[in-house]
Amino acid sequence: MVFSDLLFLYIFLPCFVLFYIAGSLIDKASQGKDRPRDQRPTTMRNVVLIVFSLFFYAWGEPVYVFLMIGNVTVNYFVGRWIGSQEGAARKWALATGLTLNILSLGIFKYAGFFAQTLVDAGLPVSVPQISLPIGISFYTFQAMSYLIDVYRKEAPAQKKFYNLLLYISMFPQLVAGPIVRYDSVQQEIAHREVKASDLTDGIFRFVIGLGKKVILANQLGEIADQFLKNGITDLTTSGAWVGIIAFALQIYYDFSGYSDMAIGMGRCMGFHFKENFNHPYTCSSITDFWRRWHMTLGGFFRDYVYIPLGGNRRHQALNIFVVWFLTGFWHGASWNFIFWGLYFGFFVMIEKYTILKLKHIAWRPLLHLYSLVVVVVGWGLFYFDSLTPMCHFYNVLIGNGSSDSIMAETALTNNFFLWIAALAFILPLRQWADRLNKRIFKDNTTGKTFELITRMVVTVAILLLSTALLVGATNNAFIYTRF
Repeated sequence: MVFSDLLFLYIFLPCFVLFYIAGSLIDKASQGKDRPRDQRPTTMRNVVLIVFSLFFYAWGEPVYVFLMIGNVTVNYFVGRWIGSQEGAARKWALATGLTLNILSLGIFKYAGFFAQTLVDAGLPVSVPQISLPIGISFYTFQAMSYLIDVYRKEAPAQKKFYNLLLYISMFPQLVAGPIVRYDSVQQEIAHREVKASDLTDGIFRFVIGLGKKVILANQLGEIADQFLKNGITDLTTSGAWVGIIAFALQIYYDFSGYSDMAIGMGRCMGFHFKENFNHPYTCSSITDFWRRWHMTLGGFFRDYVYIPLGGNRRHQALNIFVVWFLTGFWHGASWNFIFWGLYFGFFVMIEKYTILKLKHIAWRPLLHLYSLVVVVVGWGLFYFDSLTPMCHFYNVLIGNGSSDSIMAETALTNNFFLWIAALAFILPLRQWADRLNKRIFKDNTTGKTFELITRMVVTVAILLLSTALLVGATNNAFIYTRF
């Protein structure tokens, strides 16, 4: 089950909302008369959220739901262990917990890759056939962030098992993020209040994410596959560029759309997840791009790997190499992801000694063009998990292919309005609209009324169009659910 699915939108989600409202009423009835609204107990709401989250995950992973519950159980006891220790014992408890998490991730995600690498090297090793549990990279990192936050005393060890289960299994962000740090939601797990603004902003954010996925990403994905998958043998240079640009836009709208839907649903329940994207294709350098793309993953590696290794203080080059190797490897057990991570790590390193030092005097449009070219070309490493088609793609991309551009021209002209919309919405239109609204409507009340009406119209239009497109849709899975 995925968010952009009619079953989820019109059966799962309405059922969840009904039960969640019932849980909220029960929590309200148990509230003390003198207790503030934001201190209302969340017991029944959390129970409903846990039950639906486990059902949501078990729908696609009926066996691996027990693996996730086992992961929570281990981290619950390790967290309590860390919280009860000091000094060296505390470090050993943390090391044990991190080792167990990495070992679990290694077995289920990387065992086959390592075994195949040994086979390719000539060693007689059997390659295990282990299917990848959905979302294991995301919930494992969240479990690790919990242990580290407890170790650093940035958050207390969770004493209630079901609250930790809720944190790790919460269905809005379970299978593809954003990576939610424990210290950012620990208070909201125990006590949270949903205001009218949370509901309106959350619903609108969810529908915007749905539109990104269904109206833009799915259609762009068909164009990308037309050239990079189905037509790779007859690929032309113009087709290679059209295909990879389509994929660059597809993966942005696909992943940011999922993040928007997760953040929106969380907001409706009183959770405030951190932003995961900030218009990355408006970047002025590769470093700037990665400050805007998948920001929760970047923050995780910065705070839990880069800075502890020494950050900018010592061994900076080695630290950057480690972080970007892990960034690539986190995305998938394949050499292409490792190359992809090191590719961007190389540009980040070079920029520290060149562009970033001259950025204040460099011509911004030129920096922007450089960044877009590097990013778009880099997506080829991400798309192809096999070396032969990847090499063929890059060979054609640089001009060593047919100049026949009929298919490329057709893909552009037949999807003209799709391309216009896709290119327009990578810009910060929301911020521009807010500024324009404030200029036109000096009266704050009039401006808010106009904004509310506009949101309602946009929400209904996107929901109707998305529903129509989802009927009979076959290419609907989110890209990042496979990581």
